[in-house]
Amino acid sequence: MKKIASFGLFLILIGIILTVKDDILELVDLYIIPKDTTITLGEKNEYYRDYNFNFVQNTENFSPHSMQDILNIYYTAINAGKTSFTFNCPKEYETCIADVRDLANSQDKLSNINNYVHPYNGFAHIETEYDSLGKVTISIVKSYSEEDILAISSKIDELLPQLVNNNYSEIDNIRSIHNYIINNSKYDSLRSEQNIEQYRSDIAYGPLFEGYAICGGYTDLMELFLERLGVKSFKISSDKHIWNAVYLNDTWYHLDLTWDDPVASDGRDYLEFNYFLIGTDKLLSLDTTEHVFDQEVFSEFKNV
Repeated sequence: MKKIASFGLFLILIGIILTVKDDILELVDLYIIPKDTTITLGEKNEYYRDYNFNFVQNTENFSPHSMQDILNIYYTAINAGKTSFTFNCPKEYETCIADVRDLANSQDKLSNINNYVHPYNGFAHIETEYDSLGKVTISIVKSYSEEDILAISSKIDELLPQLVNNNYSEIDNIRSIHNYIINNSKYDSLRSEQNIEQYRSDIAYGPLFEGYAICGGYTDLMELFLERLGVKSFKISSDKHIWNAVYLNDTWYHLDLTWDDPVASDGRDYLEFNYFLIGTDKLLSLDTTEHVFDQEVFSEFKNV
């Protein structure tokens, strides 16, 4: 019996897992899923990140034996730019399908995985299909179309020589990009407060071409620039908000363009630096409404 667990559109179809006797499973191993079958990742796209994080790591082991192995398989497939990937649960990992189901139905865990991949490889919708024989297939619908990527990348190519100077420090260049994004976009209050979608403000396209962003748009665009600078980063989130994590001089820093672009009651545009490359103590001293994050998941910031 085949089951589908879906995140993105939040469609969950739950059925009954078939119980199959051990001797039948041996036949399945021999004739349907041969034991000597080696699953490989195959080609990675140009946005693949070849470094690891504490929460998830790239893997070449696609026969999981723990929940961490499953997390790593999902991350590796998404990070490589796959739109579909299939792996098998070994019979000795008795809770494998149950763990896959738990992950596939967890908005928080899937969102956390998504935070660690390049924005162009991030998903808008992900679906997991699995059956009682242990076959698991992940289907991924990306947040950015090829047309989006071409337009955004071309615009970034145009802006980089204006914003980045090789004679400046990384911090100065990041500040220049921070200032450009904030000075050329406004917070999309209608979308945030009334769910009125006039702009594509949740992704980088909004602030770059339409001049409007919510936290996802600010964060994606900043991360795309950081990628071009060769600066390691990921997206860090709480239950209510998302911002950038930036690695400089062997230290992780918080960078939040949304809160550095406040919505002012007098209607004026402000550019602030309160959330520009700060530590966690400073972050939480400024705000505990939207910036309280899980330091076990984003453990790069634990005790920092």
